[in-house]
Amino acid sequence: MKLGFVTAILPDLPFEEVVLFAAETGYSCVEVMCWPKGKAERRYAGVTHIDVTSFKPSDADQINALLKDTGIGISSLGYYPNYLTPDAAEAKMVTAHFKKVIKASAMLGIGCVTTFVGRDWTKSVDDNWPQFKKVWKPLVKFAEAQQVRIGIENCPMLFTNDEWPGGKNLAHSPHVWRRMFEEIPSDYFGLNYDPSHLIWQHIDYIKPLWEFKDRIFHAHAKDVRLDQERLDEVGILATPLQYHSPKLPGLGEVNWGRYCSVLGEIGYTGPVCVEVEDRAYEASLETRKAALQQSARYLSQYMP
Repeated sequence: MKLGFVTAILPDLPFEEVVLFAAETGYSCVEVMCWPKGKAERRYAGVTHIDVTSFKPSDADQINALLKDTGIGISSLGYYPNYLTPDAAEAKMVTAHFKKVIKASAMLGIGCVTTFVGRDWTKSVDDNWPQFKKVWKPLVKFAEAQQVRIGIENCPMLFTNDEWPGGKNLAHSPHVWRRMFEEIPSDYFGLNYDPSHLIWQHIDYIKPLWEFKDRIFHAHAKDVRLDQERLDEVGILATPLQYHSPKLPGLGEVNWGRYCSVLGEIGYTGPVCVEVEDRAYEASLETRKAALQQSARYLSQYMP
């Protein structure tokens, strides 16, 4: 396995400095954010470390030269919008940009992109399904043609009032993953697996690793702490941030030794990328760098 981090936590640094910091800190790779340039409304969104809007082979050559010099790889190009939004203009725009992300991944020789499926949060899974098929079947075919695998993160995107009640990502549970892969059985359609999103849903985060071992293309390393006293007060129907907090690896509920052990047993040799969303470390660039340094020290004990 290869230890990396998601570049969204370092929006103030240019790509070159992010890569140099990764090398200095002991990481092997980075998941690079590729949002369109502009202001984002959501935390950790809108970060553009590689601009794919008019990406050319010469851009790929320049990036690959930097990676060769530093010894750092790119695990994936990341872009996490809502492709199934009821806003038709937004859906068209984000789908068009995602195709550019896929093309850039192919040009760079990475062969992987990471994203969400999306969801109309006001509708049930069943009521979202026709649009899921309409949007994702051609997207997966497009990725297949480019020989780029799509890793879908399992975050429900159900944290704030504007995402309530359904969340903005269908792919939140093993039941939905199974249905997705039955609907689109392509070898280029899989998961970006994050154990923390299963914990607050009270789902075993180890068991699915065995069933979906051939579908895990990429993995995130984020922990979560549940506040039982708050949960006793607000209940599971509350928005999750009322009773759960994203934390650095080792500061929450995930048993990282067991998790990494099972990843190894199922034959996973891909990236495990730290995703920093811990508010206790967000005061400054230096504290966010410290979060990545601390995470690298902690997780390196479980990496071969």
